[in-house]
Amino acid sequence: MIDHDRLFKELIATFFLEFLELFFPQIITYIEPESLTFLDKEVFTDVTAGEQYEADLVVKIRFREQETFFLVHIENQSYPEADFGRRMFRYFARLFEKYGLPVYPIVIFSYDSPRTPQANIYRVTFPDKTVLEFNYGVVQLNQLNWRDFLQQENPVASALMAKMRIAPSERPRVKAECLRLLATLRLNPAKMKLISGFVDTYLQLNAAEQEIFQSEIAQFEPAKQEVVMEIVTSWQLQGREEGRQEGKLEGKMEIIMHLLNRKVGAVTPELKARIQQLSLTQVEDLADALLDFTNVDDLVTWLNSLGQPEET
Repeated sequence: MIDHDRLFKELIATFFLEFLELFFPQIITYIEPESLTFLDKEVFTDVTAGEQYEADLVVKIRFREQETFFLVHIENQSYPEADFGRRMFRYFARLFEKYGLPVYPIVIFSYDSPRTPQANIYRVTFPDKTVLEFNYGVVQLNQLNWRDFLQQENPVASALMAKMRIAPSERPRVKAECLRLLATLRLNPAKMKLISGFVDTYLQLNAAEQEIFQSEIAQFEPAKQEVVMEIVTSWQLQGREEGRQEGKLEGKMEIIMHLLNRKVGAVTPELKARIQQLSLTQVEDLADALLDFTNVDDLVTWLNSLGQPEET
């Protein structure tokens, strides 16, 4: 499962000013960039629904040549949600109440479908008047054409082209163009890895697409081609390492199950399912611990000690 909120939060937090420059350049004109502060996560409880919501990103910034501040709240929405504007207004109201500062709300709609244009207004109306008209900024990625961002020397453009409106046949070229744009930017290795990892997560190619992708890279000028090939090589090495770790885990898991069956008797399907959720390190710890097991209760006690929930 892809943790969409984490990926987008890391990207925008790392390149916050670049995000504003790309999509909300008007904000850049009236802020002091050096004054920005990321606030701790804000968790809001919806008492009526019995749910908790966490604001993705809240940033405090000073107005240029003033002593007053305001907040920028950026929310990534990775799935369609009915009445989403109402939730954005709740965030706004609670942030405004807590900090007593103006709030500039922005939402990134990052899902692939539907492509219906999303609203940027939440209203409360009566037959005789409008009580509330709440406006928020919208970046709807599936409404944006990736070609419009090819010449934007901006790291956020390099990453988010991977989530814009892309025809299936264009996927290899878009991935190549994301990396070509990334190769033009002078970023440190950690930031390069963040963006290239973002692109690779959202543009996983099959074998046929990989061939087209490689042919696209071959057409780059030598300097950019070299940078891109270094990124691709790092992906391949990471994939091999993950494959080795997965194979190592499977091998140890098979041995562990065999030893447990001999030591404590047949392991129930429920317990087996819990064991299969363990990491490689935990499996290695279990291999040591099971030497002292005398019955299945010892296994259950050990699993519970990890804080792993029991099957019901």
